[in-house]
Amino acid sequence: MIEKSTSFSIKNWSQDDQPREKLLYKGKAALSDAELVAILIGSGNREESAVALCKRILASVDNNLSELGKLSIKQLMAFKGIGEAKAITIAAALELGRRRRGEEALEKKKITSSLSVFELMQPIIGELQHEEFWIIYLNNSNKVIQKNQLSKGGITGTLVDVRLVLKSALEVGATSLVLAHNHPSGTLKPSEADKQITTKLKNAAESLDIKVLDHLIITEKAYFSFADEGGYNLIENK
Repeated sequence: MIEKSTSFSIKNWSQDDQPREKLLYKGKAALSDAELVAILIGSGNREESAVALCKRILASVDNNLSELGKLSIKQLMAFKGIGEAKAITIAAALELGRRRRGEEALEKKKITSSLSVFELMQPIIGELQHEEFWIIYLNNSNKVIQKNQLSKGGITGTLVDVRLVLKSALEVGATSLVLAHNHPSGTLKPSEADKQITTKLKNAAESLDIKVLDHLIITEKAYFSFADEGGYNLIENK
């Protein structure tokens, strides 16, 4: 009697056991380290599922991801079912994780004044020939969580999606925002549209207990600050 071979490819598992689907429906935090690595390799060998194989690989380094990241391609390929492509995929993913940790360890830039916003944003938008609108997301210590380009337009203006601004603020855990856009024309005088969008964002953010601390208009060598002009909350040292 010929025994039918069993495939250990993830796509052939029951849906409840598929780590890709588990991540999709339950979130990445619900997966074990072995399940996350199993997503990378996709399949195991004739004797082991991808998860079982990854559990064995992790056990060889005492379930320490940092130690796993130190394994060479050749060492990873010593495990049955791990070819060169899978070994490279594992090594690349762990290297990305290492670099991410390094970035998170960097000191976040602290916004202490309108000048510090100008120094942060002028190299990005100060010399552009088109208008861009950016949002700087801050934590409760006025340190920059991230800065995002919200829109890009011609020199006559740009559109701002308030819902997208607040959605991103909630996702990154921001407690305050600074708005910034450039005037390619070189004028520092805010337009009526600039005033309206500032008020609109400020009022919308307040409903979510998020403060709009300032809005800067930036040119190549100078800037205008709504906060400095007394229109909005001054940025305070925290």
